[in-house]
Amino acid sequence: MHISTASKRLCVLAIKSEIMRSAGTYLREQGFIEILPVILSPVTDPLHHETYGGAIDYYGRPYQLTKSMILHKQIALRTAPKIFCFSPNVRMEPEERASLGRYLAEFVQLDLEVRDGTRDELIEIGEDLLLAILRGVKEHCSEKLEILKRDLAIPKRPFRRITYQEAKQQFGEKFDDALSKSLAAPSWVIDFPREVREFYDREDTSRPGTLLDMDLIYPEGYAEALSGGEREHTLSRILRRFEQDGIDPQRFSEYIKAVEEGIPPSAGFGIGIERLTRYICGLDHVKEARLFAKVPGAVGSI
Repeated sequence: MHISTASKRLCVLAIKSEIMRSAGTYLREQGFIEILPVILSPVTDPLHHETYGGAIDYYGRPYQLTKSMILHKQIALRTAPKIFCFSPNVRMEPEERASLGRYLAEFVQLDLEVRDGTRDELIEIGEDLLLAILRGVKEHCSEKLEILKRDLAIPKRPFRRITYQEAKQQFGEKFDDALSKSLAAPSWVIDFPREVREFYDREDTSRPGTLLDMDLIYPEGYAEALSGGEREHTLSRILRRFEQDGIDPQRFSEYIKAVEEGIPPSAGFGIGIERLTRYICGLDHVKEARLFAKVPGAVGSI
């Protein structure tokens, strides 16, 4: 049976709405407090991959459009021990990434952070969260899934764990797509090398050069779902990472001030709502997962 574009779009939007409802319900039941997103700030995630700048003049000072809430999440934990946020992110990626099907210049990320959290604890939360969302969608959107011809499987816990080096050895340097296509269920990649991630990802003191972080990879070729881990929180270690990564500390003077005042140890992650919607709905391109989508390199969109 043929489904019209309008009908498909309505099914996708209804499922995305349920994703956000069930995610928020699960997190509140686990004691998380929702905070509002930060759109403009003097500091944002530097990211380890290329994006175009999003600076604007804010009363004579350069402010950034948010690329992720990571730095603000760490500071927010001084107020509440477990927080989450549906955060709009602006990442103007290179045009060639548009064809990969999973990049948007503007998207929403479910960001959460736990004071004194460990990677293992956050992996458990990530698995429980995904299962709660999948069950919520199957319960409340079964007719929509049927229209989209999507048979949604509920994976079993615990998810498989693969080290970065194992994935690289088997599938090459850029392993996300090949690894994802080989998977029958969501799986974790852990223990990334320091040089491929950001300064805030915590280095394992017992294994120098290895980070206590993780990515969740969707099966069926839908690639990265979630990224996170434990965080650096002491000034000396953060300044050392700035030096190793060639980052001018002056760029992050406001963040450094907060670290000097004290931020707690923590762990957390961010999961892209549009990518999750794409996976659940079985969409060809992530642009189908939201209205008014902006694909890298495409201009003129409303």
